[in-house]
Amino acid sequence: MAPSQPFLHHRPRLSRRRFVAGCASIVGLFATSPLLAAIPSQQSRTLAFSHTHTGERERVTYWRDGDYLAEGLGLLDRLLRDHRSGERTQMDRSLFDMLYALQLKVGEPGEFEIISAYRSPKTNEMLRNKSRGVAKRSLHMQGKAIDIRLGGCDLKRLRDAAVAMKAGGVGFYPGSNFIHLDRGPFRHW
Repeated sequence: MAPSQPFLHHRPRLSRRRFVAGCASIVGLFATSPLLAAIPSQQSRTLAFSHTHTGERERVTYWRDGDYLAEGLGLLDRLLRDHRSGERTQMDRSLFDMLYALQLKVGEPGEFEIISAYRSPKTNEMLRNKSRGVAKRSLHMQGKAIDIRLGGCDLKRLRDAAVAMKAGGVGFYPGSNFIHLDRGPFRHW
């Protein structure tokens, strides 16, 4: 009689086909997000900006052939820096996709005019002391928010299109002539 062998639990091997199918379904979940569904698959994504405070203008291709471009992202991070202090951060890449999808939705190829993007904590606190409309934990401080308008597009139309995307926060400031966009949970005011 052979000595008893410990019970070995046998797990079926994950076949290459199952692995690829599983990966494809995970990618499918991300690809069906409202934001990415609004962007047709194409070779490149380009945005044009003019900064209302610095006078800088850039036309930047930030995505091509299925990937973000380091050079374009670097240009955007520099352009969207805190214009008061010069400090910069790595902006949330999906914020650029949100802007790109918004531009496609309204059908206006104009420049986004930047009112505010990244804010250092010190700048945010200074603005909070001057205005009730600045959040203590503003997503601007995380590089996840931008205040803009789009050349050639009515502000209300731009706001309505952003709200319809349900891709993040949308604030409407007609008295100051801009909308706020952020990559937080969907909400609007």
